[in-house]
Amino acid sequence: MSLILKTTLLFFMMGFNFSLKAQGKRDSCKITINSIGDAINTPYDEFAPIISADGLMMIFTSNQPATKSDIEKRKQGFENMYVSYYNETTKKWTAAAILKKTINQPKRNNSATALSNDGQQMFLYRGDPDGDIYESVLKGEEWSAPVKLPEPINSDNYESSASISPDGQTLYFVSNRKGGQGGLDIWSCHKDNKGNWGKAENLGTDINSPKNEESVFIHPDGKTLYFSSQGHTTIGGYDIFKSGFEKGKWSTPVNLGEPINTPNDNLFFVLAADGKTGYYTSSSNGDIDKKDIYEIKFKYFKKKKNEPRLILFKGVVVDNVSDEPIVATVKITDNDKNEIITTVKSNSVTGKFLVSLPAGKNYGIAVKRKGYLFYSENFNIPDTAGYKVIDKRIPLQKLEVGSKIILKNVFYDYGKATLRKESLSELNMLVNLMNLNKKIKIEVDGFTDNQGSDEFNLALSQARAQSVVDFLFSAGISKEQVKAKGYGKANPIAPNDTEEGRKLNRRTEFKILNK
Repeated sequence: MSLILKTTLLFFMMGFNFSLKAQGKRDSCKITINSIGDAINTPYDEFAPIISADGLMMIFTSNQPATKSDIEKRKQGFENMYVSYYNETTKKWTAAAILKKTINQPKRNNSATALSNDGQQMFLYRGDPDGDIYESVLKGEEWSAPVKLPEPINSDNYESSASISPDGQTLYFVSNRKGGQGGLDIWSCHKDNKGNWGKAENLGTDINSPKNEESVFIHPDGKTLYFSSQGHTTIGGYDIFKSGFEKGKWSTPVNLGEPINTPNDNLFFVLAADGKTGYYTSSSNGDIDKKDIYEIKFKYFKKKKNEPRLILFKGVVVDNVSDEPIVATVKITDNDKNEIITTVKSNSVTGKFLVSLPAGKNYGIAVKRKGYLFYSENFNIPDTAGYKVIDKRIPLQKLEVGSKIILKNVFYDYGKATLRKESLSELNMLVNLMNLNKKIKIEVDGFTDNQGSDEFNLALSQARAQSVVDFLFSAGISKEQVKAKGYGKANPIAPNDTEEGRKLNRRTEFKILNK
């Protein structure tokens, strides 16, 4: 059975004349709602939009005619999934293209339900026969054959929609299995270090009501949950609600109110990482049986207070000589805990990657590929930090004599050579690199800014480089493989007239002397 039909049968639909345009004004923001346009919407049903975190790719579901026979007869077809891309120059969505039969199985309802932040992992719904959640991965430019998720996510009951957390470790999903609060409920499953899904947990009465909850969406900030519900005091039918994770629990759901919610059913809400643009499904022109996708624009009057607390780190990994895109592993580490948060891969054709980094952590980023030096980045994001996009082209260097990198996640106590615990993850990566390449010899170089005397800076830079070398020795690296060299304030990579520049100049590098 189709996702939209199965959902519709679970509740009584109320009539309401919802125009193509709506506006609302609140104390904190102005809301504008428009049809997303005919590049996506058709005379048939369009629903269940899912987007990448940067809002540049949308996959959605439509029952427009897709087969030759249905097109000739102008007959509604099965539910199929389509993709469209947002052109930042024209400010328009490209004409939607149907996904291949790998995803859209013939004579079967196939519906979009979730997309990872980087757009490389997709979850979809198939009605077989009660409804289950499947997973597909983007390999280059092709989606892999969907694989049905195991228990305890899927069950003998109805699983209709899902959303994946920014770190890829928690799946929120909707099910009407036993043990809930009544009807359709929102559940969660956490993935362990071996990649196995743990026990399904009901989000409880903080989120679920005795009535139905549907179309769950976790925002890229990892702390804000959106969902549709018939309970929690609605305007009518399904309304969209918002809840934040605070002090170890979900806050009381807040109705997003008018003009977003109407007496009609409002479902499948998603929101880009910047918090400014959202999309959802509702009825239009007074026809409650016709579903369209709408764009919601949020203009905040108090930007700093309302903007999401996260960094969107995106980029392209390339070979530094050929400049050709390459596939690489992007590992995200919590430096304070020395724990890996998540690991993703850049696309094998485009080299692109995207990760969402919610505020409140000191992140270490490592981009790695066999036969290359790793690239590192550090983002220490306080809880009060606002939304920011960082877009980089990352050239990886092959393991060759003369190649060198900056160790951006190696830290010392102020004015000293003592290594801080936040350095462990990066230092261990250096150990692994040398263990995999027993013949290479490296020099660890220390640098300072221009504050203080030349003698002090030279001694400090030498001591810091030696601290790294001593760590390598303690990890079993041969003394013949590595040496330390301090350069003091020499060879600055940024002006020393600002604190930001001086911070860049206080660095540790390593370079390959022999291989």
